[in-house]
Amino acid sequence: MAGVTTQVTAGRREQLLAAADRVVQREGSAASMNVIAAEAGITKPILYRHFGDKGGLYRALAERHIDTLLARLRAALLTRGGLRARTHATVDAYLAAVEEQPQVYRFLVQRAAVEEPDVRGQVVGFVRRFGDELAMGIASEPELAGVDPQRAVVWAQAIAGMVQGVGDWWLDHPEVSRATVVDEVAALIWEGFTGGSGVVHRPFTGHS
Repeated sequence: MAGVTTQVTAGRREQLLAAADRVVQREGSAASMNVIAAEAGITKPILYRHFGDKGGLYRALAERHIDTLLARLRAALLTRGGLRARTHATVDAYLAAVEEQPQVYRFLVQRAAVEEPDVRGQVVGFVRRFGDELAMGIASEPELAGVDPQRAVVWAQAIAGMVQGVGDWWLDHPEVSRATVVDEVAALIWEGFTGGSGVVHRPFTGHS
């Protein structure tokens, strides 16, 4: 019976998360616990019973969207067609997620991360995880054969922060097309990879 109860509780939690998602996608950073509870057809105390407090719900929402975005970025890193195509696809995957769910992005970055330190940590942790994924991709990239592992990490963390930063900016500048932003950022990264030569030859001087 305990297993059944756990399954029921987990299922109910997912239903409540889905209701919270719907509200956030409609209202973005203006989403409130009262509206989320009403959307789910329950009272706010029952909502708290499942998530502990407002922070618990915010953390669950952040985890759900971060895991989905990381999966999309991993898929983009496997794009066929060479390093330039993979670079373009990875930047595009991130900005596509922002474009498809701008209200969710606003809620997580402008509301939840501001109000809840744990969610802010999740957002920061996502950028680090994104950087870690990129570092592995750079280190194993055939067109960057022999790239220093430490250089790969430095590049990857810089790229992850840059892509997140331009995503934050672009959210408030919809007059600039996604294609334009992706092309410009991907070109900048490509030039950084190759130094304009198409091959990385410069020695890495970051070792102590």
